Amino acid sequence: MKHICLCSFGFCISMIASLAAAQQMPGSKSPSVTMAPPPLTSVTQGKPGTVTLDFRVARGFHINSNKPTSEFLIPTALKLEAPTDIVIGKVTYPAGEDMSFPFAPDEKLNVYTGDFKINVVVRPLHNVVPTKYALHGNLKYQACDKAACYPPKQLPVSFEVKVSKGASTTRRNPAQSPHVHR
Repeated sequence: MKHICLCSFGFCISMIASLAAAQQMPGSKSPSVTMAPPPLTSVTQGKPGTVTLDFRVARGFHINSNKPTSEFLIPTALKLEAPTDIVIGKVTYPAGEDMSFPFAPDEKLNVYTGDFKINVVVRPLHNVVPTKYALHGNLKYQACDKAACYPPKQLPVSFEVKVSKGASTTRRNPAQSPHVHR
């Protein structure tokens, strides 16, 4: 009995060591998604503007699209937090590409590979102070290669929007006649 426990323990230790070594091997691929630095987007008080975020999936990997073909797949999702004076509007994801892989040759998966863009509509409130505002969040994704899928990850996302003053509108006194009196 003691011999069996020692053998099992030794097997577990060797498996852990081999997994750790495989992760540290030079040249071993690490699934990743990166984001290009976004340009500063200018918006006017009270008016919506669109921010385009550029992402890149590392070569040899794919990530599930925002609308994967199976309920068991983890969708790519962008979650943002904004200052109280900025409203996050519609987030538009690109269409994925239908591809099949050796681990599921009969099933087409909807994925992103290479470069892809996500558009985010932001709208500052009418009375927001004109200045730069930072928005932060995370892109949640699950990367896979042709043989395996890796644990889900979150990529920190941040960008700035510059709010400019809107055109001032002169309000008429509601009791004022629309006719000009001379």
